[in-house]
Amino acid sequence: MQTVDFFTPIVDDPYQFGQIAAANSLSDIYAMGAKPLFALNIVGYPINDLPKNILTEILQGGADKAEEAGIPIVGGHSVDDKEPKYGLVVTGEIEEDKIWKNSGANVGDALVLTKPLGTGIIATAIKKGNILQRDIETAVESMARLNRESANTLKKYNVNAVTDVSGFGLLGHLKEMCDNSGVSSEINFNDLEFLPSTFELAMEGIIPGGTKRNLDYLREFVSFNDHLDQTQQLLAADAQTSGGLLISIPVDEARSFIKDLNGEPTIVGQIIEKQPYLIKVN
Repeated sequence: MQTVDFFTPIVDDPYQFGQIAAANSLSDIYAMGAKPLFALNIVGYPINDLPKNILTEILQGGADKAEEAGIPIVGGHSVDDKEPKYGLVVTGEIEEDKIWKNSGANVGDALVLTKPLGTGIIATAIKKGNILQRDIETAVESMARLNRESANTLKKYNVNAVTDVSGFGLLGHLKEMCDNSGVSSEINFNDLEFLPSTFELAMEGIIPGGTKRNLDYLREFVSFNDHLDQTQQLLAADAQTSGGLLISIPVDEARSFIKDLNGEPTIVGQIIEKQPYLIKVN
């Protein structure tokens, strides 16, 4: 199997950008339960307008993250572009009958999320220059962290559906899972974990366009509890970069999985029988 993803910088540090982009590109492979084998670089760069050492740092970040994943980068392709872009084409392998899909969620399953939310809002705040450095560092650590450990641990359990959380946000990817599985779901907003300063930034109106588009699209499929205001609804729909895995798994197995990972993943909701809505956010 193969996957490809690339995007423009979301942090100022080129090395960190390379790490995040590589981790994001690898995420689809881990979300299918596969083992990555090798990767190719995809690069756009304004070679006559920016120093070459910036490109070197981006590529080094990607190479180091690929090494952490245990794979080589065996080549790639670059183009002269007005704005830097970077990502990977990743090839992985798995037996066909063992592929995790974003369908197959069962009524009664717990919904487990393995990383906190808020990277879209954080990235927008970085561009505006009004976020504390320690909060940037926490967000970068989360985005650059591979989903490898979560995926490898999850292989011990009976998984019904898995997807990674990226640009469509938690609710967008959950909508696809419910739609493909013929079920509905309930999310408990208070159980969602967010990166530091995400709430405060959202209250200041620092919301990316992608998050707003997500919420506009999802209103047809999502029922929000009356106590959740517009900002909270946007927080639940925030467009993510290199987010965690969203897993539909029996409740007992979910608890054991979370224990195996020292309590870092969280149960954020459950799968229920099909309703007029696909998602209820309480």
